[in-house]
Amino acid sequence: MARYVALLRGVNVNGITIKMADLKETIAGAGFANVKTVLASGNVLFDSDRTDTAAVKSDIEAALRERFGYEAWIVLVDQPTLARIVDDFPFEADRDGWHPYVLLSSDPRVLDEMYGAAIGLALGAEEIRLGDGVLYWHVERGETLTSPFGKLSGKAKYRSTTTNRNLRTLRKLV
Repeated sequence: MARYVALLRGVNVNGITIKMADLKETIAGAGFANVKTVLASGNVLFDSDRTDTAAVKSDIEAALRERFGYEAWIVLVDQPTLARIVDDFPFEADRDGWHPYVLLSSDPRVLDEMYGAAIGLALGAEEIRLGDGVLYWHVERGETLTSPFGKLSGKAKYRSTTTNRNLRTLRKLV
């Protein structure tokens, strides 16, 4: 049995409000075991003996659409992969005044595209680095939405395939 992490995109922002108890109930109702939510931003841990991750992802998105009536998108990773992602964070994770972020995607080509686009931006002190299936981002507090990379990553064309988490949140999920 594998332990998975489902990271929901855009939950409890922009008018999509989901109570974590309802989210937990929905995932369990879709046939997954030992379901636990972490924080109120759409982070779900669960167990499954299913190995077809694309089908698991699809089933969860369908259950979310049906229950909550929105176009649900998730990024699905197993817990050992998430642990590796956290361990590989390349910047000073606990630097005072900075946010350590990880962008994850259901389509790794999107991260390559974002990284390529970011190379041409005037990033200043902001840092990005392409990792194994993720994009690491280090940005000063208060600059997340207004920094050059923050503006790039917030574009509508990336919404259906990417999600961003603070490294501290990912540590809790591990």
